[in-house]
Amino acid sequence: MTAPHRTRRNGPARVFATVLVVPAIVGTVALPAYALMPGGGGFEASGVFSLSVAEAQDVDVSALASGAPLSSDAFAVTTKEEIDRAAEEAEAASLPGSSDGAYYIPAQQAEGDDYPWWNETPDDYGGGLSPLRYYFRECVDFVAWRLNRDAGVTSAPWKWDWSNLASGSAYSWADEWVARGRATSDTPIVGSVAWFPYNHVAYVQAVNADGTVTIEEYNQNSDHSYHVRTIPAGSALYLYPPV
Repeated sequence: MTAPHRTRRNGPARVFATVLVVPAIVGTVALPAYALMPGGGGFEASGVFSLSVAEAQDVDVSALASGAPLSSDAFAVTTKEEIDRAAEEAEAASLPGSSDGAYYIPAQQAEGDDYPWWNETPDDYGGGLSPLRYYFRECVDFVAWRLNRDAGVTSAPWKWDWSNLASGSAYSWADEWVARGRATSDTPIVGSVAWFPYNHVAYVQAVNADGTVTIEEYNQNSDHSYHVRTIPAGSALYLYPPV
């Protein structure tokens, strides 16, 4: 007896699955083998993509990166000390005289300069203390020399030095002058000390009729050299010579 034939029915679920699976299979077969390369402007063959991902250890990196722009930024940092040193060297090179090592040595003693240690090495470059116990070629050492000279002392034993005149910092000279009972005034006199609050002292050479004062000084512009300037009388405080 022949078995009765069973009719296959397509239920809703089977129909739905067929709708999903068949197009997917067809689409996969028909899809071109292309893939988007990361960072690229277009498409590349999928063989290149799989090489760079699946077989990365065999990739020549330089070949892949050859089209990428390269940049290298290099920065040179200049310190303040280097800038100051370069400025000092440039200034020294522009001054008359000769250069020995890293600092300026005057070729000869300037006219009007009777400071006996005019060619000694300054402290900035390893120099030491003068016989007056201030550093060579500083403003305070020059003024101390002039006060000794005016007192008739031009060799040891000195009348005035660091121990009984004022400290090594010009900034404190005005206060120390007052503390030691010495006279100070807004009125300049020849032989007095012109004191400036920016840490500088000078020697008053002349008081002029036009209301100006001629001063002599060392290291006014950090060059450890002798200078003569004329300034308004009111631009300094005057420390009268000690007695």
